[in-house]
Amino acid sequence: METGLNSESPNKRGANVEPKVGPFVPKTDRNPRDLRSWAKRTGFVSDYSAEAGTSGSEKFESFQQRGRGSSSSPKIEIDPVLGRMRDNRGVEIEPASHGGVGLEENVRKENETEGERKVGFRGNGGNGHGVGVSAVAPVTEEKDEEENVLHDEVKVNLYDEEGVEPVDGEWKGPSELKCGLTENPGFVSLIYYGLQHYLSLAGSLVLIPLIMVPVMGGTDKDTATVISTMLFLSGITTILHVYFGTRLPLVQGSSFVYLAPALVIINAQEYRNLTEHKFRHIMRELQGAIIVGSIFQCILGFSGLMSILLRLINPVVVAPTVAAVGLAFFSYGFQQAGICLEISVPQIALVLLFTLYLRGISIFGRHLFRVYAVPLSVTIVWIYASFLTAGGVYNYKGCNPDIPSSNVLTDACRKHAYTIQHCRTDVSDALSTAAWLRIPYPLQWGFPIFHFRTSIIMVIVSLVASVDSVGTYRTASLQVNSRPPTRGVVSRGIAMEGFCSILAGLWGSGTGSTTLTENVHTINITKVASRKVVELGAVFLIIFSFIGKVGALLASIPQALAAAVLCFMWALTVTLGLSTLQYGQSASFRNMTIVGVALFLGMSIPSYFQQYQPESSLILPSYLVPYAAASSGPFHSGLKQLDFAINALMSMNMVVTLLVAFLLDNTVPGSKQERGVYVWSKAEDIAADASLQSEYSLPKKLAWCCCWLKCLGV
Repeated sequence: METGLNSESPNKRGANVEPKVGPFVPKTDRNPRDLRSWAKRTGFVSDYSAEAGTSGSEKFESFQQRGRGSSSSPKIEIDPVLGRMRDNRGVEIEPASHGGVGLEENVRKENETEGERKVGFRGNGGNGHGVGVSAVAPVTEEKDEEENVLHDEVKVNLYDEEGVEPVDGEWKGPSELKCGLTENPGFVSLIYYGLQHYLSLAGSLVLIPLIMVPVMGGTDKDTATVISTMLFLSGITTILHVYFGTRLPLVQGSSFVYLAPALVIINAQEYRNLTEHKFRHIMRELQGAIIVGSIFQCILGFSGLMSILLRLINPVVVAPTVAAVGLAFFSYGFQQAGICLEISVPQIALVLLFTLYLRGISIFGRHLFRVYAVPLSVTIVWIYASFLTAGGVYNYKGCNPDIPSSNVLTDACRKHAYTIQHCRTDVSDALSTAAWLRIPYPLQWGFPIFHFRTSIIMVIVSLVASVDSVGTYRTASLQVNSRPPTRGVVSRGIAMEGFCSILAGLWGSGTGSTTLTENVHTINITKVASRKVVELGAVFLIIFSFIGKVGALLASIPQALAAAVLCFMWALTVTLGLSTLQYGQSASFRNMTIVGVALFLGMSIPSYFQQYQPESSLILPSYLVPYAAASSGPFHSGLKQLDFAINALMSMNMVVTLLVAFLLDNTVPGSKQERGVYVWSKAEDIAADASLQSEYSLPKKLAWCCCWLKCLGV
């Protein structure tokens, strides 16, 4: 490509013929430092546009790195695909540094003094073999004031905090990771960040049993045992997923996705009046349903069907589905937290203060309030609640907190029994009854019970959990500055989640195991994405699960305090789900309509099914009535098993939302850019890049044994 920058003089080419550089010739009425006028002449796009399919920020990067008037030190370039530093791309034209001299005069002077020079390209190669040509513009020495004006006029965001994903497949993720995916930050840092990851996820890991076990009729000791089992399974499944799943630094654990179907099964009509061994019987029923649903999830992943399904799962489907998981518990949230306003209101206010108002405060270089918002606020309010209990706030004349509410005989104490049970910090006997050392083991509650009606519920729920995980995989890959995984890697991750949920069913945690969405938020805050950090934290979690007193301590959290924390956790789940819309055109009328209709029908249709009152002499708490619709819903086919399953599924918000969003997004016309279609990497991308092989490929020995599983990206 000839650029006119050669050693021949203009006279040899013809008389009075000047070399012309069309779009870059400065005009008398234009300031060459005016970026906007230059952009109009050259077609430069100042900011990324999802409609255009090309990144203007990349062009501005080349212009900015050449045009600062400083050529003494090279600028570090970031690969726009992987977000990593790349080598210099050959010799490039240096900008002119003479403010009052035109471009043509500068070209002549360089030709006379330096002779012929080669033009470097910012394309696929650094030797001039690329496709694109560097943009060259006259740049003069800029003063500080002029530089500020220039940046005020045109703002180009190269790397957004949450990552930017162009629609043409090119990816740009967040930079400045403290520790990459395959890096080792050191033993001390491994311990610190490992514990930090799981402390920040304490709400998701331990609060679900505080809701489920009391409803199942379990004791405080049973609650402590289930919490210890969940800690053990979370550690084991996280290690399995990091080694054999997607290999992303994602924590596995009990998810809120499984909480609603568990409450539906718990409130089945035949279980309401059980008195003897009620907890064990319901737990065995849950175990059987989880195992069947997990087997379906394994088949979905190992057979390669997930790769086909991925073509139909996009942000417009993922966003409302995940949001509905959090919105489903609005009837439980503040209704339970409001029993003790003196505890719940300070808890909600404190966690919001830490996460929103104090998030920018750094102590010893650590954003402690952002990372430890939940455990810090819980600890402070728990101590405060202990002072209230010791001070006699919940002492009622003639009422003994050690006597269960069912044994209270006087009417005065019966009024305050619920408050005593939910607000006092000394009503739980978990610490006194739990053993110091206890190792969770399979079938600890008995052999699982298998029924068609509960199994079909968990099969559909496992599909919802898979959709949730697909969005988490995509977001996590952006956070760790890597290409998105291939469809085979995603299928492998879903298959491994199914296997981990089978383990959860065998051990009896009450819920399946899936990827915790909150983990991505922790990676974004800490900027630590090392697999070794998550693995070491999982080892600590396993060790803590063997200490029975740890689970007992967590089980003694007052229920009103736990409900207040869950109000924040469920709200965070909603926002994390809706944030997925950033990968499509969120302002599109098509997308807004689909998301709005899916969320509205996902709340309204289950409300229709939940209005049928349960047929039972036992009065259920108001927050459990919506989950009793499965036994008395409007669908009647004559087959009790099928009636229960259909009424249960249609009474769950996330299931209805998924069905509506999935149907509309895949039938309503829309471009790929508008829909934000997920662009997954290809197998040849991993084969050609050694760094990607270390990120997503299985360990060599295992990959050799499973080389026939092409659908899993081995």
